[in-house]
Amino acid sequence: MANSKCSALTSPSEPYCAGCGKRPKILCSATRWAVFLHNHREAIAAMDFFTVPTLTFGLLYCFFVIAHDRRRVLHFNATQHPTSAWASQQLREAFPYDSAPRYLIFDRASNFDADVIDTIKSFGIQPKRTSFRSPWQNGIAERFIGSCRRELLDHVIVLNERHLKRLMRDYVRYYHEDRTHLGLAKETPGKRLIEKSTGTTRSVVSLPRVGGLHHCYHLAA
Repeated sequence: MANSKCSALTSPSEPYCAGCGKRPKILCSATRWAVFLHNHREAIAAMDFFTVPTLTFGLLYCFFVIAHDRRRVLHFNATQHPTSAWASQQLREAFPYDSAPRYLIFDRASNFDADVIDTIKSFGIQPKRTSFRSPWQNGIAERFIGSCRRELLDHVIVLNERHLKRLMRDYVRYYHEDRTHLGLAKETPGKRLIEKSTGTTRSVVSLPRVGGLHHCYHLAA
């Protein structure tokens, strides 16, 4: 029986699976999923929810859609009531004017029900639901959630839905324009130009981002 979670993955060009030792026709499921993500990353987006507690002990649900190729957040919003109808409306706002990807990855949350799947298919998108208790299959989305928590939400107390939306708007702008990613060869999702100094006397200017939680550095003119 093929190992369902192989930890020793090979590249798509390898003739055997390093985890199972089997030929490509019967590669373990983890390797097949990794090959799918590698071969179609420019046509894949992912969506997910994460929860955010508030000052008054309420609970907000933050929804987002992220593209796999450049890690760009295509859409985000927050609500107290994450119904399937609300999620379907967010998808309509995320993919306007025939901008939908070919595949959309999401987990088995109860609000991603048949109505949401029908909405996904109406855009011509192929829904790709992850296996039970397999967050590793939606790694790009899970990594973004982790970044939001470590770099933003662990440092502030959210007051209400409006406050969360403002925080997320500032963080997503920083995430796109200033935050470098190892998966993008230390580039930003927005492809910020690399500044090169022509001398040794130019100073560096620090600009605050996300209310001073982070900074962006530029060469002074």
